[in-house]
Amino acid sequence: MNEELTIAEVIEGVRPYVDKVLVMDGNSNDRTREIAQYLGARVVTDSGKGKGAAIRQAIEEVDTEAIVLIDADGSHDPADIPRLYAPVAAGEADMVVGDRMAGGSDELAGTLSRVLRLFGSHVITLCINYRFGVCLNDVQNGFRVIQTDVARALKLRENGFTIEEEMVMKALKKKYRVVNVASHEYHRKFGISRIRISKVWFRFGWVVIKHMF
Repeated sequence: MNEELTIAEVIEGVRPYVDKVLVMDGNSNDRTREIAQYLGARVVTDSGKGKGAAIRQAIEEVDTEAIVLIDADGSHDPADIPRLYAPVAAGEADMVVGDRMAGGSDELAGTLSRVLRLFGSHVITLCINYRFGVCLNDVQNGFRVIQTDVARALKLRENGFTIEEEMVMKALKKKYRVVNVASHEYHRKFGISRIRISKVWFRFGWVVIKHMF
């Protein structure tokens, strides 16, 4: 939504690694949609209910065997796509999540809000590891690859950013293989993040509790 300053760079960055580019547009009022269409991406207007709702809609829109989910703000490096896709292509994983704890992040330290975000992410990951007997480092990174049939089988419900932990927990509950691969998260190049920890922390916690049992 309103990523006209970075959308072209992201589309051109992912193009060497994917067969098709789908842009889910959150009713942008800038030139995001126009730029994406000019560059040959398929653009679909989402419901406007949030990132999770857009991802759920995207899962039904694609016709490829696997889906790469990547943010439009330039915080992910498209050059990491082959490394994230490799375990799926090799039949070793059903979903691969970019690991910011191993690859580093410019967004998880430096201010109180970022430190709290990092702490919360560690707590959520720890809970999931103990509940499902796995050893993941990062479950909330939006940069990930998932088999399309697996994504549909999960029957995701979250409308917001909590879809990322919902996706991991439902996959583990259904005995799908989830792994982390190191990827670096960069500062978004323009604008500010739309995540407000003070407003969503309870929702993040509730989603974890709900899917643990």
